[in-house]
Amino acid sequence: MTARTGEAAAFDLIGIGECMVEFHATAPLAQATQFHKSHGGDVLNALVAAARIGSRTAFVSRVGDDPFGPGLLAAWRAEGIDTSRAPLVPGENGVYFISVDAAGERSFTYRRAGSAASGMTADVDETFLASARCLLLSGITQAISPGARAATLAAARTARAHGVTVAYDPNYRPRLWTDAAAARAACIELLPYVDILLPSLPADADMLPGPALTLAPHVAAKLGEEGCEIWLDGERTVVPAAPAQVVDTTGAGDCWNGTYLALLLQGASAAQAAAQANDAAAAKLAHRGAIPPRTGGAR
Repeated sequence: MTARTGEAAAFDLIGIGECMVEFHATAPLAQATQFHKSHGGDVLNALVAAARIGSRTAFVSRVGDDPFGPGLLAAWRAEGIDTSRAPLVPGENGVYFISVDAAGERSFTYRRAGSAASGMTADVDETFLASARCLLLSGITQAISPGARAATLAAARTARAHGVTVAYDPNYRPRLWTDAAAARAACIELLPYVDILLPSLPADADMLPGPALTLAPHVAAKLGEEGCEIWLDGERTVVPAAPAQVVDTTGAGDCWNGTYLALLLQGASAAQAAAQANDAAAAKLAHRGAIPPRTGGAR
């Protein structure tokens, strides 16, 4: 990774996005009577994974001052994530409900319209973003509101201007977009600033304007049970998936992203980082919810 050295930056990884309150059921929602409360959001999940293996991380967002807000901030701070640019503001936090089938596949129900995080704007903190070695952006953040999309683009431009590596996961969610063309347009506007593209394939294919390997200098494609493929410096590296007991696939790709980026920033080769990211994602699959419990290796 060509990002600035750790000595020249306050943070290894800054992410911009939304974190929602999660209610998890083990039965279909129509029959569920008990829920486990947690939280999750694709960028936040990745920051947790990175922080747990030693990265200095920060989350840029907006947090509603409803009964959930203070607890969200406290949980992120407990992970070592800087929340100085995730202010508590009037409004509500998004909520989502998960049910999981016998194969570990998820069914989501969202209540996020008008959430506090959707109030983000293009008025990004240039000095703060410039203090990172790497910036993580997401197609989900682009999708939640025009303001959040503008914030994502402004952040990417700012990062590029200051030599900060930009990583981007398209994370295509059809229900968040009017159609695939709208999602693709958002992807296209960001790609000129992207150094590391982190798609899941084939899930993100409809959002991409062409073959993934042609869209960024460094492409790390998550392929589910097939592991991942890395395209870097004209070479393709295939890294097989780690064995996994699938309980819940929620957040596995996010865990992969955070682990991969953190290890690259720590000096690992792409192949080494991908192998350990596969291991981390497999470990996540064994647990319900977006964020796995801490292990003995977590800080």
